[in-house]
Amino acid sequence: MRDPASPRELLPRLYQQGISAVHGRAVVRDWLVAHGKSGPVHFVALGKAAAAMAAGAVDAWDTEIHSGLVVTRYGHLDEPVYRDPRLVCLEAGHPLPDAQSLAAGNALLLFLERAPRDARFLFLISGGTSSLVEVPVAGIAPDELRRLNRWLLGSGLAIADINRVRGAVSRIKGGRLAAELYGRHATQLLISDVPGDVVSDIGSGLLSSSKSRPLPTLPAQFAALPFQRDGVREAANVETFVVASNRHARAAVVEGARAAGHPAQDRGPLPIADAVTCGEMLARELIAAAPGLYVWGGESTVKLPEHAGLGGRNQHLALSAARVLAGRKDIYLLAAATDGSDGSEDAGALVDGQSLERGADAGYDAQDCLKRAAAGEFHQASGDLLHTGPTGTNVMDLVIGYRA
Repeated sequence: MRDPASPRELLPRLYQQGISAVHGRAVVRDWLVAHGKSGPVHFVALGKAAAAMAAGAVDAWDTEIHSGLVVTRYGHLDEPVYRDPRLVCLEAGHPLPDAQSLAAGNALLLFLERAPRDARFLFLISGGTSSLVEVPVAGIAPDELRRLNRWLLGSGLAIADINRVRGAVSRIKGGRLAAELYGRHATQLLISDVPGDVVSDIGSGLLSSSKSRPLPTLPAQFAALPFQRDGVREAANVETFVVASNRHARAAVVEGARAAGHPAQDRGPLPIADAVTCGEMLARELIAAAPGLYVWGGESTVKLPEHAGLGGRNQHLALSAARVLAGRKDIYLLAAATDGSDGSEDAGALVDGQSLERGADAGYDAQDCLKRAAAGEFHQASGDLLHTGPTGTNVMDLVIGYRA
């Protein structure tokens, strides 16, 4: 029997089912319980989902935990973690590193240095780690580091290229942190926020090196920075497991849709990176599709103007789709970040064939908002913003389309 919920009720609910399937607390707890206890452990949890992943470790291995370091984004700590006296909990900047990110980097090195020579480590890493924890190479001032990262975020470069640049100015990224283990064993559990679940790109690969490749072309203003160009060998004392990814979230959305009585398909990765083009393509695909629910995953890109407005890549994609869907009464599209933050405190947007009209009635022009990277302003006026708060995970974005 088909669920009578309206598309505006159904799509956010399915999005939440996708989130629940990859929640940091659940996936870490389940993995650790399945693999059993093996003595005292020192753990490090880093990223937007760090607090949730840390809670999962405490759930599963409470009596085995000797000490822990948790570093996450401002506002993403929760009570079960920060009240545990064995854990040092820090918050830092995202998406740009700040002074607290550098303090967290030093705290990480100190944590590893003070651990016993026979210590066994558990690393819990999720997206966001790249800005939250940093130890820059000598010769790079904090302001220079922020300028470089601000340019990278608006450059439109692929994540692998962005991480090559980040690793070239860091003492811990690109696999370099593994040297601080001094041969001690580490298991890392990863929540993937990158295409293809490439482990060296998750959190900029603190313990996982990538193949040595040339840096992408950078603006002249960064030419004098002391980039490291040497590669790092893969550490034999580190074992790695990806415990949650976008694929798992998409599968949960499809399962939930079918359980609600709707035909549903996992359409795989987003077809193209550029958010505007991607939104247009998905809207046209839905117009041509049979009735049912369709889900895509991944991460689109937006090349930011000098003075960007309010919004993020999912809101940008959704507004682009809304232009194509204008006037339709049978199609809805939700585009949202799985971490609950799409360039702002909103997760994304849920648009339909009347979104353009509602925004225009409030005095906003869709083309102008796309040009200014201000899709969030349009969605705020049209009533299409989706707000969740921190979700306890980070597996890129979900786009869910509904064709009546």
